[in-house]
Amino acid sequence: MNSFHLTAIGRLAHDPEPGRNGEVRFALIGEDYAGKGREPVTTSVYFVAFNGIGETLVQHARKGDQLILEAQLRANNYEKEGKTIYDYTYVVLGFKFGAPGKAKRQALQQQA
Repeated sequence: MNSFHLTAIGRLAHDPEPGRNGEVRFALIGEDYAGKGREPVTTSVYFVAFNGIGETLVQHARKGDQLILEAQLRANNYEKEGKTIYDYTYVVLGFKFGAPGKAKRQALQQQA
């Protein structure tokens, strides 16, 4: 059992593309309020999806689309030159589509 689960809401930074061993890596971008008169704070978080989830994202998700993800945090710690390097991967367990991005809206308008 993994004790670290999270929900993330953001827009795709780029179209998801298949990688090696059936994995799909992509980034979500979120903007947070930083205070009156200040620019929003932008955060990018990278995720990985496998199997059917990854295939669905490659086929149907486009840059700018909003996704609502459920993900699991997995540790990828390793030793380098005698020191432990702490690294993490956010693995997508499920997702829902949110608002479509600009590219998808334009494609939908052309179909109408």
